[in-house]
Amino acid sequence: MTCHDGFTLNDLVSYNQKHNEANGEGNRDGTNDNRSWNCGAEGPTNDRAIEKLRNRQVKNFLTVTLLSFGLPMFVMGDEVRRTQHGNNNAYGEDNETSWFDWSLLTKHADVHRFVKLLISRRLLRSADSEHQQMTLTQLISEGIKGWHGIRLNEPDWSEHSHSIALSVELPTERMLVYCIFTSYWEPLEFELPAADNGEERPWRRWIDTSLDPPQDIVEWQTAPPVPGRTYKAGPRSVVVLWASH
Repeated sequence: MTCHDGFTLNDLVSYNQKHNEANGEGNRDGTNDNRSWNCGAEGPTNDRAIEKLRNRQVKNFLTVTLLSFGLPMFVMGDEVRRTQHGNNNAYGEDNETSWFDWSLLTKHADVHRFVKLLISRRLLRSADSEHQQMTLTQLISEGIKGWHGIRLNEPDWSEHSHSIALSVELPTERMLVYCIFTSYWEPLEFELPAADNGEERPWRRWIDTSLDPPQDIVEWQTAPPVPGRTYKAGPRSVVVLWASH
């Protein structure tokens, strides 16, 4: 989601425009195409609703990055919302703009915890497919069992769609995973596929970024069961459920 050039992850959700005045080039340097959204205020704010949304967006992006195939990369400090104050070209700033602020470990401890639990689960994954040198197309075709919208097997691929869900099988772990990704600004209720093979094995909620910490992510093995056959995903959130298979 972010790289060494451009916005940090915090700034991706905190600024609509670059702010490179400190670089001494009249704010002309650095890219103008940042694909960013400030969530309602440019830069730092005391608005709790905006800060809560920014925290959620950061966790959404980190989840997508760390659950993806291949080698994930995120910028130093993204795990604690390090900021460069909107500077997207800070290579020449050897000062507080580019240094690591260690106080962020306390200020954004919930994000740091979130990333640690994501990494812990990633380290448990099977690497058999990587050893077999399978292509990305093969990995996707073998793992993904269905694309969905709010209704099962009815994904909305239109340009106006704001949500998608998919079910994935992890055969070596005898597990099913159901993921919801929604950028819609209101809650949406998603139908859940059957998670059993003749036996009742409920879905369990591992991640829901719309929930307050520490419920936004829990230890993988202690994920609580999800009752019923639907799940209400909060606005602009990522949800990851799993079930034994």
